[in-house]
Amino acid sequence: MPNNINSRQLNKNMIKQIISNWTGSEKTSDLVRGQIAERWGAEEAKRYDPRTNCLTFKAWGDNGYVVRKGEKAIKSFIIVEKKDEKTGEVVEKRLKNIFLFYEKQVEKLPA
Repeated sequence: MPNNINSRQLNKNMIKQIISNWTGSEKTSDLVRGQIAERWGAEEAKRYDPRTNCLTFKAWGDNGYVVRKGEKAIKSFIIVEKKDEKTGEVVEKRLKNIFLFYEKQVEKLPA
């Protein structure tokens, strides 16, 4: 009989995948990727994924991580839309600064 891994063992050993609610654009993604390249190099910038490894302080905390003391945030922005309650049409758009931390800036909280 082949030596197969039990599916329960596999699930027990899997690392929880973090998925953010990122709704940015290619432009914001490129902005963050550029900052990562400046700090950690082009190879690290290729690994950047806005949905899994570059999150806000709160999002990292919600997923059991802490931003290391002294780490500097990566600055980005989102567009916040205000919609008309009756029609649902967008009546206002504004930029909101957000501050992100890359996976190299965080560590897992002890269990």
